[in-house]
Amino acid sequence: MVKLSELQLKEVIIVDDGRRLGHISDLEINTNTGKITAIILIAKDKRNSLFGKVDELVIRWEQIIRIGSDVVLVKDVHEQPLSSEVHFPKKDK
Repeated sequence: MVKLSELQLKEVIIVDDGRRLGHISDLEINTNTGKITAIILIAKDKRNSLFGKVDELVIRWEQIIRIGSDVVLVKDVHEQPLSSEVHFPKKDK
């Protein structure tokens, strides 16, 4: 069994290109089944926002390829079809 505090230490990386997405900040859990449905990350470049607005990246559990000792490897989030469960960080102009 893995604790949330242990998961939060692992960096999430896209396996196809090695891009670092950041660290897990929270989990989304289906209250009916008790299963994890998604991991939630704070967008890597938005972590220290001055005004408290933080963009989140939600990655569905099915996109996770492997949870290792130091990293979580995921499929490219941009290749997945958009749904209500996948949110991409907003780009500031």
